[in-house]
Amino acid sequence: MKTKFTTLLLLLIASYLNINAQAHLEGRWDLTVNAEEGRKAPSWLEVRHSGVNGFVGRFVADGGSARPISKVEFKEGKMSFHIPAQWERTDKELQVEGILVGDKLSGTMTATNGKVYTWVGERAPKLWREKAPIWGKPIQLFNGKNLAGWEALGTNQWIVENGVLKSPKSGANIRTVQTFNDFKLHIEFRYPKGSNSGVYLRGRYEVQIEDNKGMEPQSTYLGGVYGFIDPLEMVAKSPGEWQSYDITLIGRLVTIIANGKTIIYKNEIPGITGGALDSNEGAPGPIMMQGDHGPIEYRNIIITPAK
Repeated sequence: MKTKFTTLLLLLIASYLNINAQAHLEGRWDLTVNAEEGRKAPSWLEVRHSGVNGFVGRFVADGGSARPISKVEFKEGKMSFHIPAQWERTDKELQVEGILVGDKLSGTMTATNGKVYTWVGERAPKLWREKAPIWGKPIQLFNGKNLAGWEALGTNQWIVENGVLKSPKSGANIRTVQTFNDFKLHIEFRYPKGSNSGVYLRGRYEVQIEDNKGMEPQSTYLGGVYGFIDPLEMVAKSPGEWQSYDITLIGRLVTIIANGKTIIYKNEIPGITGGALDSNEGAPGPIMMQGDHGPIEYRNIIITPAK
């Protein structure tokens, strides 16, 4: 009788620990991948339960958009999933394996080219603000004369002409030297036909810029938070016309006014988007503009940071 009771007790404890571990896996994780040549590549994972014992999720690599995970396997602290390639021209899948220990994830990632990388993960911060921000004084981020206060992330192709910050061809992204937490940002942009760029908030969340006039709104088109949030409507102008964003970012909540129309209102950004500088979501970050997807021009870049 005592043996049966002990066995039942151990089974109940094991079941409890497994359920508790499963609940602990759920949520959002900021990942850092140990890539080639010592590079730390940012990544992101979200796990949710589906039904009684199932898990699904979303995954962001260091490029591309958030991808759905149809099934996350999790048993005895070990997690695994696989997803199809996105931009890679292959039919092989990305495979991820990990171990949950306490509040830390770690594991390996087998890329579609067969290379294996290690990674570590920390639970993503909620970034919830208890009080509304008190705004400071506006700061002119671009002086209209030179690249003072900016740095190119690679071989620089950015130039300044007639008060306009230009990337005449595909090349390096550019970021502010200064970093910010919560802010209001005004920025104006212009692109030629078929071009593409983006504004990264804190260097981690891309608001898409693309020649999408007349298309149905979606997160990977103009005005969307790339791969996560669809704009309410498509407000893109024709190529060659100046356009504007007025963006407010408080914690994870973003409001975007594009060309005078509110297209996103206090929506939560779940995690980093592809192309982010890092996955350290709790830290301040720069304003970064994409320069690797075609010609783009910017002007009147003004930020009002929270005190």
